[in-house]
Amino acid sequence: MAVAKIIEINSSSATSIEDAVRSGLKKSAETVKNIQGAWINETKVVTDEDGNITEWRVNMRVTFVVD
Repeated sequence: MAVAKIIEINSSSATSIEDAVRSGLKKSAETVKNIQGAWINETKVVTDEDGNITEWRVNMRVTFVVD
Protein backbone atom coordinates (compact mmCIF):
# COMPACT_ATOMS: atom_id res chain seq x y z
CA MET A 1 0.00 0.00 0.00
CA ALA A 2 1.38 3.42 -0.96
CA VAL A 3 0.98 6.50 1.18
CA ALA A 4 1.06 9.95 -0.39
CA LYS A 5 1.73 13.25 1.31
CA ILE A 6 0.93 16.77 0.14
CA ILE A 7 2.89 19.93 0.87
CA GLU A 8 1.92 23.46 -0.12
CA ILE A 9 4.51 25.81 -1.61
CA ASN A 10 4.68 29.26 -3.16
CA SER A 11 6.95 30.07 -6.07
CA SER A 12 7.54 33.08 -8.32
CA SER A 13 9.12 34.04 -11.63
CA ALA A 14 9.61 37.23 -13.59
CA THR A 15 9.16 35.23 -16.82
CA SER A 16 5.96 33.13 -16.73
CA ILE A 17 3.58 30.94 -14.76
CA GLU A 18 5.24 27.86 -16.23
CA ASP A 19 8.66 29.03 -15.06
CA ALA A 20 7.30 29.69 -11.55
CA VAL A 21 5.91 26.14 -11.42
CA ARG A 22 9.11 24.58 -12.78
CA SER A 23 11.35 26.48 -10.36
CA GLY A 24 9.11 25.60 -7.40
CA LEU A 25 9.13 21.91 -8.29
CA LYS A 26 12.87 21.91 -8.92
CA LYS A 27 13.57 23.51 -5.54
CA SER A 28 11.17 21.10 -3.79
CA ALA A 29 12.89 18.13 -5.42
CA GLU A 30 16.14 19.09 -3.67
CA THR A 31 14.69 17.85 -0.36
CA VAL A 32 11.55 15.88 -1.29
CA LYS A 33 11.79 12.52 -3.06
CA ASN A 34 9.17 10.67 -5.13
CA ILE A 35 7.26 13.75 -6.35
CA GLN A 36 4.25 12.54 -8.34
CA GLY A 37 2.60 15.78 -9.38
CA ALA A 38 1.36 19.22 -8.43
CA TRP A 39 -1.93 21.08 -8.31
CA ILE A 40 -1.92 24.84 -8.90
CA ASN A 41 -4.24 26.37 -6.28
CA GLU A 42 -3.79 30.00 -7.09
CA THR A 43 -2.09 32.27 -9.60
CA LYS A 44 -1.20 35.87 -8.78
CA VAL A 45 0.69 38.67 -10.50
CA VAL A 46 2.66 41.67 -9.28
CA THR A 47 2.34 44.75 -11.46
CA ASP A 48 4.07 48.08 -11.85
CA GLU A 49 2.14 51.35 -11.68
CA ASP A 50 1.31 51.14 -15.40
CA GLY A 51 -0.32 47.72 -15.03
CA ASN A 52 2.54 45.74 -16.58
CA ILE A 53 3.20 42.33 -15.04
CA THR A 54 6.54 42.28 -13.23
CA GLU A 55 6.24 38.91 -11.46
CA TRP A 56 4.14 35.75 -11.68
CA ARG A 57 3.35 33.90 -8.44
CA VAL A 58 1.82 30.46 -7.95
CA ASN A 59 0.59 28.62 -4.89
CA MET A 60 0.65 24.87 -5.44
CA ARG A 61 0.22 21.59 -3.66
CA VAL A 62 2.94 19.06 -4.38
CA THR A 63 2.13 15.35 -3.98
CA PHE A 64 4.80 12.77 -3.22
CA VAL A 65 4.85 9.12 -2.18
CA VAL A 66 6.23 8.38 1.28
CA ASP A 67 8.87 5.62 1.45
